Amino acid sequence: MKRDQSPVLPGDGSTDYARYMRTDELLALQRRPEEVLHRDELLFQVVHQSAELWLKLAGAELTAAVGRTGAADPAGAAALLARATLAVRLVTDQLEMFRHLSPVDFQTMQPALGNGSGAESPGWRQAATVSRQLGRAFAGHLATRGGRLDALAPDDPTRRLATAMIAWDEQVHRWRARHYEVALQVGGHAPGGTPGSAATVLAKLLGHRFFPELHPGRAGVGVPVSAHSGTTEA
Repeated sequence: MKRDQSPVLPGDGSTDYARYMRTDELLALQRRPEEVLHRDELLFQVVHQSAELWLKLAGAELTAAVGRTGAADPAGAAALLARATLAVRLVTDQLEMFRHLSPVDFQTMQPALGNGSGAESPGWRQAATVSRQLGRAFAGHLATRGGRLDALAPDDPTRRLATAMIAWDEQVHRWRARHYEVALQVGGHAPGGTPGSAATVLAKLLGHRFFPELHPGRAGVGVPVSAHSGTTEA
């Protein structure tokens, strides 16, 4: 006997999948064909809108990791941070789609973007804010463990959390580096250091780390994470 497939969830959509995933709304968020200046606006919006979703997930996992760190559960925090790191890796990987967007085509569609900039990403701003909160939470947690990572066993959960924090920093760095390349190759920006260049801001952030005290060469010298480590700009 065939199972009844009619929807039982409330909301719009002809199936429960459509209603739960809200696909009617989701797929209507991109500009319609009659609105676009260039067909690759769809590519551009899909990459950025999906990035915002992944960053929303990353921010949620980071927020939970801050809570686990404050609750003296570094193992739980490390697991959550690994999920956030994977989310940003996926954001980085999808930038490869811009290899199919030429500078000429981007210039054609650029008026549709107004003064918009990736620096205004709400998902990234949230992730950056919570990353700094994690640094402060880790500093407090490490203080309760004596303040020195090198005094802890190699398999200590606190050291594993520190390793996860380094991995997060490095994945964010890879994302920034790829974003910078895209700005130069597709956006037609002048290289970083050029007066007035939008890429100059991106170039300055390439060396930023949220947790500089934890990186190789510093983690074993007993320098605790500062509550204000790194720069305030992310």
